[in-house]
Amino acid sequence: MSEPKPDTIDFGYREVPRDAKAGLVRQVFDSVAPRYDLMNDLMSLGLHRAWKRAFVAAIGASPRETLLDLAGGTGDIAFRALEHGAGRVILSDVNPSMLQVAQGRALERGLATGLMFLCADAEHLPLPDRSVEKISIAFGLRNCTDKPAVLREARRVLRPGGRFHCLEFSRVEVAALAPLYDAWSFRVLPALGGRVAQDAESYRYLAESIRMFPDQEALAAMLREAGLERVAHRSLAGGIVAIHTGWRF
Repeated sequence: MSEPKPDTIDFGYREVPRDAKAGLVRQVFDSVAPRYDLMNDLMSLGLHRAWKRAFVAAIGASPRETLLDLAGGTGDIAFRALEHGAGRVILSDVNPSMLQVAQGRALERGLATGLMFLCADAEHLPLPDRSVEKISIAFGLRNCTDKPAVLREARRVLRPGGRFHCLEFSRVEVAALAPLYDAWSFRVLPALGGRVAQDAESYRYLAESIRMFPDQEALAAMLREAGLERVAHRSLAGGIVAIHTGWRF
């Protein structure tokens, strides 16, 4: 018998009622959606583009495969996957504001063929069992209320032989980098958010959510607990981000 879930959960460094987190996260991304891509460049000094290239290369979706991109946001991973040979991509996100930006970007790039948009909660996917070959989630898992539920859903909709891929901020592994990273996250980033997006609080939450997210080994354990096998992870940028993978057999 599973243990009851606690009544509260982290929202950055705050504890909030469990059933309130999804709405609070939605408010954050409603606020940042119009300038989300610009802010990603500012937040990471452009490094997020290299991390996403490495992530899409690791996914390696073929023309015969369907990729489900969870928390797909404004479409970076979905678009790159299509451009690198994925046969079909389902871009899923719980936030309509983010999907609206993604749809506009897809039209600008002429990427209508092979691309489907799905407004859905990653904890409760309206997809059949064993229906996709690949699943990706980039910088989205930490914003989910019930992360184990997301991982279980991912395993459910994967076909046998399918693979789950997660790109997420992780635990810095280079000691000399840690103080610089903390200063950037908690001083510079909220200031940039206030100046560029007129929303310092949302970017303060994003920095806090990174620190509250499980480190490399803890996330790997969560993938195994969800039933994924041959779990592996690879750190990038000194552990600032990591790519986790797991198979369904």
